[in-house]
Amino acid sequence: MKKTAPTKPEIALLQPFVGLTLERIHVPTSREEFASAAAEIKAAGIVGFDTESKPTFVTGDVSEGPHVVQFALHDKAYLFQLHRADGRTCLLELLQSEQLIKVGFGLKSDRGHIYAKLGVHFNAVVDLNTVFRMDGYHKEMGVRAAVAIVFRQRFAKARHVTTSNWSQPRLNPQQMLYAANDAYAALKVLEALGLRREDLPIMGLDTTSGTGTTEGNESGPSLDAGPGA
Repeated sequence: MKKTAPTKPEIALLQPFVGLTLERIHVPTSREEFASAAAEIKAAGIVGFDTESKPTFVTGDVSEGPHVVQFALHDKAYLFQLHRADGRTCLLELLQSEQLIKVGFGLKSDRGHIYAKLGVHFNAVVDLNTVFRMDGYHKEMGVRAAVAIVFRQRFAKARHVTTSNWSQPRLNPQQMLYAANDAYAALKVLEALGLRREDLPIMGLDTTSGTGTTEGNESGPSLDAGPGA
């Protein structure tokens, strides 16, 4: 059965989504901080994920992003800035890991951008657009619509933040809050849906191991099993 996402006016009437506060958002800057963050992220097993890139405003220009990569855990988030060379090894390990499941919206396109920028395969990826499409939502969902459907809440996106300069050396508080909570909301949506790990449409796994699914396999249970759906 075809389902439709709530409209922008409908979403505007909802109560705001409560995300992470600044004190729960960490931006590693040293080799030691990156190593500690990577260890905690790997231990989580499943994390919310997103990337941010400096936007282009001229037709034909190609983005040099991503410039920021976000990993969200149950109670905090880590923002990796790609200009920090001390974090590159840890970041590549996390992106390529098949044991760490990365969950977010629109991640199929991120796989191509990550390969173009970093030359590595982005493995163990769950694109929540695929999950919602499996349940009858035929348009790209996005975090705002998903939060509205699952939690009956409004996820705020300010254009002046989403289109800001993500390549700058230091992120401002508004950028930190937006980037962290984009990934955090994805993780909370997945948790609320209550899907079993083995039912997730995971892209980028070694199918010879007999675990997970490939990008072409999008069968799965109805989202109606999850609370708030």
